Amino acid sequence: MNETMPADIPGRGVDALRQLRAMTADICDVVPLTAEDDFHVTTVTMMTRNALLVDTRATDQEYDRTPAHVARGAMDHFQITLCVEGEMQFSSGRREVTLGPGDIVLIDMAQPNRTVLRAPGSRTRLTAIILQRAMLAPRLAHPDSATATLLPSNHPHARLLSNHYAALALPPEPEAGSSEATIEAIADIVAAAAGGTADIAAGVERAERHLYLALIKRRIADNLETDALTVAAICHHFQISRATLYRLFEADGGLAHYVREQRLNLAFRRLISPAAQDDRMIDLAIGMRFSSDSTFIRAFRRKFGLTPGELREQADTWLRETGAVPAIDTVLHQLARRRTSQP
Repeated sequence: MNETMPADIPGRGVDALRQLRAMTADICDVVPLTAEDDFHVTTVTMMTRNALLVDTRATDQEYDRTPAHVARGAMDHFQITLCVEGEMQFSSGRREVTLGPGDIVLIDMAQPNRTVLRAPGSRTRLTAIILQRAMLAPRLAHPDSATATLLPSNHPHARLLSNHYAALALPPEPEAGSSEATIEAIADIVAAAAGGTADIAAGVERAERHLYLALIKRRIADNLETDALTVAAICHHFQISRATLYRLFEADGGLAHYVREQRLNLAFRRLISPAAQDDRMIDLAIGMRFSSDSTFIRAFRRKFGLTPGELREQADTWLRETGAVPAIDTVLHQLARRRTSQP
């Protein structure tokens, strides 16, 4: 699960500049390209087990990472940066790239570099995934020459990755795939673009499947009570073929089966929620896009081993006896134990 930290550097003006310089003294020099009173930067950091996700909004400024900074060894990492708004100019040695919204660049922080952010009249926004060198370098055939590799916004992989940058900052969906696996898949695709090893090049299709599947599952989770989950609607939204969509969900028993299972899971959560105790069963069935309450009840009993009405009665009992309904995992464990104990 992601852990979101408060804004690391919330502020503007001279004090914010002084704070940022103090925090990055061993990493780079910070040079404002505006009056110091107009300087503004805000960063929010989200941690997973295998990466940092850093979202930054900043006025025009320059970061200069010199050979002296590199020698201090404070940051021997790779950084995969998405430009969300504004413009980012990056140079390292003879390699120079300019990023606009949607462009992605691979940066080797073990090499001297210079970054200039410009967004006249507004702020540049960047989202960066920071990876330990030991994670990305083995994926690269030539790790020391991979820096400044650019994925332009019109590249299919760039569009796919930018969607995941936004998704990583959201609370994880139980069925959307772990953020750690998503980071691994992003690393595989970026490494392949930068000249990956033979094993990584062969695994790009697998990484694509993971990323598409995670995005589609998140969209399903967000639209369980709508009509946006037809095959045609999903294919149109993600610009994929029906055959591709069907292949993605083969391991889940097919798209229709997966969607129905997730709707039943949502119905389960609703039924044990005290806030929904007065909801009519027919309204719940229709909301979950079942054709009738009887169809809904049969599907629910097949999945959970009891009817929706029986679950609601059980939830009422828990609420009366303890003043609260147990966590969903606890409820499911109790129901499974009850089924196995029945003759």
